[in-house]
Amino acid sequence: MKAKLIKTEEENESALARLDEIFDAEPGTPEGDEAELLTALIEMYERKAYPIDLPDPIEAIKFRMEQQGLKRKDLVPYIGSAPKVSEVLTGKRPLSLTMIRNLVKGLGIPAEVLLQEAGADLPSDAALQQGRHFPVAEMVKRGWFAGFSGSVAEAKAQLEDLLNRFVGPLGENAMVPALNRQHLRDGGTQDEHALAAWRIRVATRAMRETLPEYRRGTVNADFLCELARLSYLDSGPLLAKEFLNKSGIHLICERHLPKTHLDGAALKLPDGSPVVALTLRHDRLDNFWFTLFHELAHVALHLDHGEIEAFFDDLTKTGKDKCEQEADALATETLIPQELWKAARLQRNTPTANVMAFAERLRISPAIPAGRVRFEADDYTVMKSLVGTGKLRPMFGLAS
Repeated sequence: MKAKLIKTEEENESALARLDEIFDAEPGTPEGDEAELLTALIEMYERKAYPIDLPDPIEAIKFRMEQQGLKRKDLVPYIGSAPKVSEVLTGKRPLSLTMIRNLVKGLGIPAEVLLQEAGADLPSDAALQQGRHFPVAEMVKRGWFAGFSGSVAEAKAQLEDLLNRFVGPLGENAMVPALNRQHLRDGGTQDEHALAAWRIRVATRAMRETLPEYRRGTVNADFLCELARLSYLDSGPLLAKEFLNKSGIHLICERHLPKTHLDGAALKLPDGSPVVALTLRHDRLDNFWFTLFHELAHVALHLDHGEIEAFFDDLTKTGKDKCEQEADALATETLIPQELWKAARLQRNTPTANVMAFAERLRISPAIPAGRVRFEADDYTVMKSLVGTGKLRPMFGLAS
């Protein structure tokens, strides 16, 4: 019989018959070597075909207690308190990842037994250490840990379990700041751990949406011009979300975390679909439209073509960064072509009626030219009545 991987029960029966014939072969002989190989192949097949059920995790803990002569009080350092020990041993409380990690390390019980999954292991300790730097108190306050309603202290006590659910399908590596694959407009003064937490929140929200497949190259000049015309309508921001969604682009509005100073971001999900995320920290229509177009410019110019997976933008920052200059230029030109802007000669002292008439001709929101005047004049006290302050957060269900 020619030795090979066993894939069927028939092949296994044949291998067993051959092994029976040569079972008593002398080691080191051709038949002895064949017998050794067949034994290994048969064991490999039968482990896969007839897996042995893992022992019950609570019974495994009790068995180890009996082996080592431990009392219930001896489990407190691993499980957390006497009531918790009692609840765990009576099946009233599930084992948390923190408990499992302690029991694996302290009592030597295999992780796969406590996790009830053959071959399973605990998440890496490195990812957990990164997660400890997350702004947990703020995340609890905002309800980012689904199903958790306890205190900050309680959250920190079960942080590994909360983080494991928080990252969801992104996996534990999402907790490690991907500094080599992301681009910060202001050169990196952000709190990298808070930024990682916000990015996970945005990505997991986007992954819960079911959108059509995104096709690279979708975001072009015609696409952006069509989108700009939606700004003319009172419900334009919500229509923009629908417009983008129908093209496979996620639009997520999520408040920034402290020490992140974000206006918006453009990033990719694991399946390659793009996400535009806006913080609405400046609750004004002019900021919404420019930030939206700036992030879409990143999608068109950079995410569709490069290795960078995410752009994070504080649009109050200026600089000479090439990618940001390109995104600024495309957003500015698409919203109001430079030729038309120069011809209009709108300035800080231009009457409101003239700005509104210009926007009417272009069929765009007057907040867009008003915002551009304010930016170019570096004077944010003018044209306040046109920039749509306070309209966006209620529209997208964000608290002030």
